[in-house]
Amino acid sequence: MANTYSQLYIHLIFAVHGRQNLIPTDKKEELQKYISGIIKKAGCKQLANNNMPDHFHVFVGLNPDISISSLVEKIKSNSSKWINENKFIYGKFSWQRGYGA
Repeated sequence: MANTYSQLYIHLIFAVHGRQNLIPTDKKEELQKYISGIIKKAGCKQLANNNMPDHFHVFVGLNPDISISSLVEKIKSNSSKWINENKFIYGKFSWQRGYGA
């Protein structure tokens, strides 16, 4: 449709499985940059992000061609795989299940 403009802003919050404090403070910036890359690759615009040891916040300008659940699935699955590959923690890291992953 000609001259159509969409402006969708989403605040996403997702928690570490069991709300455990598993995100190392010294890896915080590295994780934020990695998740920023996932969002950009999905065609969305990250406006802000921050995390605590047990959860992650991200404020996104959503591309209308992608669903919220699809974006969350991409972020959670790719970032947990990356955290495990880089051995940020002992054992297996995962985000809480629900809404897209």
